Amino acid sequence: MASDFTARVLSIVRRIPPGRVATYGDVARRAGRPRAARAVGNIMRVCGRPDVPCHRVIAAGGRLGGYGGRETMKRALLAAEGITVSGSRVRQLDRIRWS
Repeated sequence: MASDFTARVLSIVRRIPPGRVATYGDVARRAGRPRAARAVGNIMRVCGRPDVPCHRVIAAGGRLGGYGGRETMKRALLAAEGITVSGSRVRQLDRIRWS
């Protein structure tokens, strides 16, 4: 059974619209635990649910983050939504960051 925090995180991530991203810290703050960015990352790493767009959650400063070791897949999913990724960073984070 998922914790209340996990349920809040998944609910928040489901609301990130296509073409937008949020950082692990952004999601943690919205879920009521501003210092729990690493916990959000762990939730995203093991999620695997098709109804949760985990690829839209990135690391601080626009870095892609691990995505369970499938960074190439994360890059492709973001590109399919029109998000520009250069190297291992999302470009124009200030424009596409979901708030």
